Amino acid sequence: MTKTEIMQAAFKVWGREFYFNTSLSHVARELKVCKPALYRHFMSKQALLDAMTTRFFDDLAGFIRNDYEKALGTGDSGRGVFMITRSIAEYFARNVYVFIFSMIKLQNRQLEGFKIVDELHARGVDLLKFHHSNQLIMRLIYATLVFFMADFHKRGKSFMNTPTEASIAQIIDMIGNIIGGGLCYTKEEIDALDYEGLENRIAGTINTIGDDPLLKAVAEAVATAGPWEASMEQIARRSGLAKSSLYSRFRGKQDMLRQLFMTETVRIIEFARQGMKQSAIPHEQLYLGIISIVEYLRSKRDILVTMDWLRNRRPDFDPENKPPPPNTFLRIFEDIDISSLRGGESLFNSMPQDSDLWLSPWILFLIINTLMLRNAEQAASPVKSLDNVQMSDIRSLHRFLTLGIGGFSIK
Repeated sequence: MTKTEIMQAAFKVWGREFYFNTSLSHVARELKVCKPALYRHFMSKQALLDAMTTRFFDDLAGFIRNDYEKALGTGDSGRGVFMITRSIAEYFARNVYVFIFSMIKLQNRQLEGFKIVDELHARGVDLLKFHHSNQLIMRLIYATLVFFMADFHKRGKSFMNTPTEASIAQIIDMIGNIIGGGLCYTKEEIDALDYEGLENRIAGTINTIGDDPLLKAVAEAVATAGPWEASMEQIARRSGLAKSSLYSRFRGKQDMLRQLFMTETVRIIEFARQGMKQSAIPHEQLYLGIISIVEYLRSKRDILVTMDWLRNRRPDFDPENKPPPPNTFLRIFEDIDISSLRGGESLFNSMPQDSDLWLSPWILFLIINTLMLRNAEQAASPVKSLDNVQMSDIRSLHRFLTLGIGGFSIK
């Protein structure tokens, strides 16, 4: 048994069961060896994780290197970013376990996406040659890739079924198209938008009356400690209730997280819909909905941090006992009259035909990602990230959604 064999087994096990729910014992069972046999190569779970991180970046850099060299040869930064994004999408489409590992390792609080550029640069793939300062746009590109790749593997049940070459080509085209052109608006439409006027319609309209004090205590505990570390004891102290009283309302921590997520998501949707009613123009409606969600989350930082935890870590919400809500639950932007969603553009021909709900989750994912933008020094204090986010960042988010990277001049 070699280190390589152990890492391959670990990628598979932790891809199936997620790192936070897995131990070295799980890896040993996968290899059909005793746990002490692993200690000859790795003294701890963390040591194995560190080796897997190095292996991940080595393999990713090796996979995209040819496309990176071709992208350099184009002399066009925008085209180069597009080519490399497609190459990363192919790598993740062909390696589901590695993709899950990247979501766990690269999307947590300790190792944010800004590390990716540094790690690839150390391996001779210098993405900074394709952009100089627009970290937000690169982050939106990567977040979009992650979002649609996760849906691809979930929909195709990649853990059990190896993706076909046709399905891989389809997801690469889809991700490339949506990153390249967004929702297919015209640059003239977006350039003419009165962002400040739309923002003023929403500013200061949040009403916190009716907040559930118990769920507020849950959000405070989760925002501080995270969904795994937050305990019923912490929530009882914050709410001023006995622990036994919590169990009269919640079956356990998972049920508590589910109720918090459902309640706040419903309120976010309702607030966004109210904001969107203030215009009949589709791209204005889109921005009014976005800025409404931003206003809501900025006014409730604990909710924002909790949503970020859930976006990154995806805890199990016990679907066997509580079935997921219907597809209409998360409809926010689906009813906007966007021409590309009506089949008027070939851009979305590669979208999954059995899904009528991807737009709102994608936009919400990117909003949270943007609001939680932070640098290495702030990684341990996510709430402080809000101080970095300017209204210009939210406008850039809207521009990315509507035009893709075609809406930006990448130096």
